[in-house]
Amino acid sequence: MDWWLALLLLLAMVCGLMACGLPVAFAFFFANIAGAAIFLGFPHGVTAVVRGAMQSIASFTLAPIPLFLLIGEILLRTGLAFKAVAAIDGLIRGVPGRIAVVAVTGGTVFSALSGSTIATTAMLGNALLPQMLARRYHPTMAMGPIMAIGGVDMLIPPSALTVLLGSLARIPVAELLVAGIVPGLVMAALFIAYIVARCAWNPALAPQDAPKALTRRERWLPVVQHVVPLLAIFAVVVGGIFTGIASPTDSAALGVAMTLVIAGFFGVLRWRLLLESLREVAKVTTMILFIIAASLTFSQILAFSGATDGALQRLMGAELTPLGALLFMAAVLLVLGCFVDQASMMLLTLPFFMPLAAALQIDLIHLGVVFLIAMQVGLLTPPFGLLLFVMKGVAPPGIEMRQIYLAALPFTLIVLAVLGLVIFHAPLATWLPGVFM
Repeated sequence: MDWWLALLLLLAMVCGLMACGLPVAFAFFFANIAGAAIFLGFPHGVTAVVRGAMQSIASFTLAPIPLFLLIGEILLRTGLAFKAVAAIDGLIRGVPGRIAVVAVTGGTVFSALSGSTIATTAMLGNALLPQMLARRYHPTMAMGPIMAIGGVDMLIPPSALTVLLGSLARIPVAELLVAGIVPGLVMAALFIAYIVARCAWNPALAPQDAPKALTRRERWLPVVQHVVPLLAIFAVVVGGIFTGIASPTDSAALGVAMTLVIAGFFGVLRWRLLLESLREVAKVTTMILFIIAASLTFSQILAFSGATDGALQRLMGAELTPLGALLFMAAVLLVLGCFVDQASMMLLTLPFFMPLAAALQIDLIHLGVVFLIAMQVGLLTPPFGLLLFVMKGVAPPGIEMRQIYLAALPFTLIVLAVLGLVIFHAPLATWLPGVFM
């Protein structure tokens, strides 16, 4: 069978099954089994698929995923995350769009503690969106910063999606975790600059509130009490990776231990909350492991069918430069992001992108950060951007999807600008790992 026909057949099976409502991982598994029977023969091909799926998830490098997710779940369910945001709210004064700036600042802090973009967006939506709407913020200025900073969670460690990408793409997880910090902070700074400039130019978007008069002690004491202890979690996780003392898995375990110690110190740790957190993490981790198993076996079927080699030879025939290949890959991801979720984007593209990157000797850390930012854009782009629907879930009933789309638009353009900076200036992504790793 010609490579293009094999590729078309496999992709058509996957897309057709997902269009019928089948979960992503199961759609790929069915395509894998059918592909194995066609290209490797039955029953030996199916046996090989099962064996490969089991081997793909029996990897120690995947252990940080549930641990990173558990940190965020504990902070959310114990209320420590909300107290940290309230402390930051009391600290920021006298800037246009103050509460929107608080959303970005608090979201950046929580991004350094949570492994889930959904958790960050939902927490900030519940904590700050009612305040902004009650103070007559325009809905676009109220919702946009919350969705935008939720996507930054993907870049700043600990990030479960970064670990997943590193595991699937065979990119060093520790270096990829560190590489997202600088682009993530640049993005957050640009969000704040946009909010301040936009609200200064048009104050009607965010009417100035009159925050309660506080002494310096009243402003800083909550930060010391509720923010600094949480930053210790970030210091333990990222510090262990920076110094090389601990692997990502060890650092994640230390982060969970520190989270439990802090929750216990504040007297908010309960067995019921811990069990609820563990149940939620188990659900998400199971889904991620299914996705990993489906992805790697799908890559193997593509390779056996000749689709990977055929597509790679066609791309190499186009004589792409490394920069041209990065632009091509980013464009593909941006288009896919409008229609499929981040896990599906990885499953569909990594079998082709990684051999192309190897052939053109593209820096894998650079490629990984480009991949993460391009996927972040997909979280904010209609019609199927995940964070758009998370915002719809926490927004008041009167908010329409059209308003949510408009709220995300300017921040999506900022993310695209950062994506361009990273593509054309690789040290933005590779400098920090090079220094510390």
